[in-house]
Parts: sequence; structure tokens; C-alpha cells
Amino acid sequence: MGHINNERGVALVTALMLTLISLAIAMSLLYMVLSGTKMSAAQKRYKSSLEASHGAVELFTRQVIDRAFQGYSSAAIENDFAAVDLKMVNSACFQDKIGKPTSQWSSGCSSTVEPADAPDMTAKLSGTDTNFTVYGKIVDTVPGNSDLSGIQLDSGAGVAGTGSGISPQHLPGLYTLEVQAESQANAREKARLSVLYEY
Repeated sequence: MGHINNERGVALVTALMLTLISLAIAMSLLYMVLSGTKMSAAQKRYKSSLEASHGAVELFTRQVIDRAFQGYSSAAIENDFAAVDLKMVNSACFQDKIGKPTSQWSSGCSSTVEPADAPDMTAKLSGTDTNFTVYGKIVDTVPGNSDLSGIQLDSGAGVAGTGSGISPQHLPGLYTLEVQAESQANAREKARLSVLYEY
């Protein structure tokens, strides 16, 4: 049996193999660049939703709940925040949630941790690219001994200016809030926060 001395096709096969390897490397680099672009776009959308959630927490804790403690009605609170289309969904439940422990809420009050499921309050916040619908719900209440009237109590000092030296320890009320912000353009773009708020 004789050997074939024809090696003319080896260079072609080698060139094709090197071309295939370089094409595979180029395709993997292209895939990594595209997946990185998708991830950064998803991160940007999530960051926008997260910022809207933080804004909702600020609105609900520093403005809405604070005004409810001061005795404002739900209608007055909605009127004050008409620019963000604030809605107090169930004002009777909201009053129960800020004033009573969780076990004493009325039966119609929802304590599920899903903010969009029977929320206490909703609002619409505007963003640079899209607007966001935000939902807020109090899911747990542990009342404290905070004076909600806003009146400073007298320390009980006598004529000589010395007090009795006894004052009760302040125990703030604890409220667990669930807040969710979702894009109005795409409901899949959302962020949720769980907040422990003390007043």
C-alpha cells in the first residue's frame, strides 16, 4: 500500500479551522457586549423604580402618616397632595392601622405583604423617562406611648424649679410599611421596599 503524497488541502483545512476559531471568539465577544448592554439597561430601569420607591417612602412616612397623626382627614390629605394624585383607598382601615395594634384592626383591613393588593394609599410620581404608580400599605402596627397631640407636656417642676425626676420612658410606635413602585409603561419594571417606621 502506498502513501498519498498530496498535501495541497492541508493549508485550506488549517485556514478554515483558524477562521472558525476566530469567528467563535468574535461571536462570544459580541454576545458578552450585548448581554452587558441588556444588563445595564435593566439595571437603569430597576434603579428608576427603586428611586420612585424611595420617593414614595418619603412621601408616605414624612407627609401622609405625619398628617394623619395630626388629625387631618383623608380627604384633606388627598387635597393637599392632588399634584401626585394621592388616593387614600380605605380611610377607615388606615385610621385603624395607625392607631391600633394589628390584632385589633377591623376585619376588612388587609395585612398581606403585597403592597398592590388592597393598598392603603396610592400615588403617581413622575420620572424622567416614564411615570410610576406607587402603592403603600401598613402591614403591622405596634403602638407605643407617643403623644400624638403635638402638645409638649409640663415636666411638673415646682416653684423652686426642681422636678420630681420621674418621667416615663418613651416607646415609639412601630409601623411596618410595604411600598412598591412600578412603571406605568411596563408593569414588570418595579421595585419593592419593606420599611420599619417609628413615630
